[in-house]
Amino acid sequence: MPYSLLRTRITTLVNRIEKMEGATVAILTYDHIDTYAAIWACWLCSKSYVPLNPLSPDDLNNRIKNQVSLAGIIDANESKEWQDANNAEVDLLFDNAIKQAPSDNQLAYILFTSGSTGTPKGVPITFGNIAAFVGAFYKMGYTVSEQDRVLQMFELTFDLSVMSYLIPQLHGACVYTIPQGRIKFSYIFELMDEHQLTIALMVPSMLNFLRPYFNEIDCPNMRYSLFCGEALHLDIVEEWSTCVPNARIDNVYGPTENTIFCTFYSYKRDGNNPHHNGILTIGSSMANSVCTVMNEEDQPAAIDEIGELCLSGGQLTPGYLNNPELNQTAFFQYTAGEHNITYYRSGDLCRLSADGNIMYAGRKDTQVKIQGFRVELSEVEFQTKKALSEKTNTVAFTQENQQGIHEIFLVIEGESIDEGSLKQSLKNTLPAYMLPKSIYTLAEFPLNVNGKIDRKSIKQKFSSHVV
Repeated sequence: MPYSLLRTRITTLVNRIEKMEGATVAILTYDHIDTYAAIWACWLCSKSYVPLNPLSPDDLNNRIKNQVSLAGIIDANESKEWQDANNAEVDLLFDNAIKQAPSDNQLAYILFTSGSTGTPKGVPITFGNIAAFVGAFYKMGYTVSEQDRVLQMFELTFDLSVMSYLIPQLHGACVYTIPQGRIKFSYIFELMDEHQLTIALMVPSMLNFLRPYFNEIDCPNMRYSLFCGEALHLDIVEEWSTCVPNARIDNVYGPTENTIFCTFYSYKRDGNNPHHNGILTIGSSMANSVCTVMNEEDQPAAIDEIGELCLSGGQLTPGYLNNPELNQTAFFQYTAGEHNITYYRSGDLCRLSADGNIMYAGRKDTQVKIQGFRVELSEVEFQTKKALSEKTNTVAFTQENQQGIHEIFLVIEGESIDEGSLKQSLKNTLPAYMLPKSIYTLAEFPLNVNGKIDRKSIKQKFSSHVV
């Protein structure tokens, strides 16, 4: 579809959204031009948006909506007349919008991530945060033009989608999305083959799906191949590099709280690439972020000492939505000379090498990455207990399958359960990527020396069942 049609749809939606009372609009994220037009229309009206996946359980979307005072909801699948707008009207709209640009501290969007108590965590991102990301993106040396063909493989509830639609649309480039109902990896294969994509940001697990087809993939026109959202293993990058022989391959890192990504490392095709246990380094901080490995005393860790990666700078969220208790634990103040710096605890364990590269070493808490999404295993356990009237203990763990894809498995204490009823209940409360692959029972959970459930031994016991 041409950009002229997008601009026309933006104009129509601005006329609807500007009449809505309130600062935040929910957008049902269909693969439809109106979905993207609604984002731009919200921004032109100085409003923020909350994406809601229409395929997510109603219970989950309702838990999100209950946390936000919504001005209204935009549904791209609604039946409505398309307003005709001539170029003069559209140009006037955009000229006026630019003159009335929102301030840096106004919210641009709110994304919700998994929460340990069943309540999703709202992460507000400001226009200033986005501007800081965009500025840092260009300082990494990237160039984008209307000749580029860019992949947008992510659900709009996932923050990596923002880079995948925002950067190309700022330059009039072509954006290729994944239609709902299509198998992502096979459709990406088709797009790369038929349209010779030039820019692609993907989660590393997509490479595991594509790996059997590496000998068929030949994309000499790919200029930038970026990976984010999960640990990126060096061996598969080396194989992938032959599929995109002319591309700059970057491993980037960043949680939703620090606006898309905030570190980068460019893979060296014929050089020595630093890694930790086979995981490629996440590199160093981008221009508008400060990424520091901290020890248990919240002081910068020594070289090669493993600590928690803490983040600060212009891309950092102002704090979780309506959650002062979580903000107290997730953020802290660090004094450097005369300056007080607000840091966010990422929960990621890292070490800083002597050459300045940040090496990823795993998670500090119970969060895991599934298909790039951050998942609190404790939320899977919480929803299971809720479905079972909270009368039993549960342990959720992850395991790699034969394709190298992480999946969730669930163990419930007891003799037996109604597995069919439980699975249906979980489908009503959890998104598809959080549903357990298999459910097991164990008559009595073992305890460790401290009298706590021995999660490690339970995982070891059932890991052999995983195929």
